[in-house]
Amino acid sequence: MANHRADEKRFLDERGSGGPLAPNGLNPATIMEKPVRERIIDSYFWKDQCFAVNEADIVDRVVTHVKFIGGTYGDAQRPSPFLCLAFKLLQLGPGDDILREYLEYGGEKFKYLRALACFYIRLTRQAKDVYLFLEPYLEDRRKLKQKKRMGTALTYMDQFVDDLLEKDRICATTLWKMPKREVLEDLEVLEARVSPLGDIEDLLESDPELVNENGESRGKSPGSEFEEVTSE
Repeated sequence: MANHRADEKRFLDERGSGGPLAPNGLNPATIMEKPVRERIIDSYFWKDQCFAVNEADIVDRVVTHVKFIGGTYGDAQRPSPFLCLAFKLLQLGPGDDILREYLEYGGEKFKYLRALACFYIRLTRQAKDVYLFLEPYLEDRRKLKQKKRMGTALTYMDQFVDDLLEKDRICATTLWKMPKREVLEDLEVLEARVSPLGDIEDLLESDPELVNENGESRGKSPGSEFEEVTSE
């Protein structure tokens, strides 16, 4: 265990003094606040499950141990397995091809893997890539458990992704200030996003029965396609 802790401190020291930066220009070793990092490397889960783990092992660790999203919780502010594995990804620095594999796993079994990949992308990628990676999952309606400081709540994948795009702090981590989508559209960095439902007025003109009073489609539930394919 002493060697393990020494390895983690070496990562923090080396990255802090000039190691490779994340694609968004941030230092992976300092993206999470120091008190949170210290809680992570002192935690039992980190010492027991995160030693000598590679990108492929992350899948198994998430499926086996991650049952909720969250940062630190309880009176002792214990770091969640979700947060510990996010910190491990900051160490590993997986490329976009691996992140796409994480995102594309389907079914209930892998929903927390997708959530973890989305969180990591928000922490490390440039704004354009964050929007392009995450926006498709605004249509994923699968339920997620979220553990907060004083209890557990129910949320959804699309809400979690929206929070990553809109909020300043998620899972005990302050998110870097990302430009709004509208700004990137004005700069022609991104094209305007088209809703999967298309134009609501066009839908109403073509068939009012397709849209309910809230302007939502009455057809197949958005995001249901994410539950149909399960990788083993």
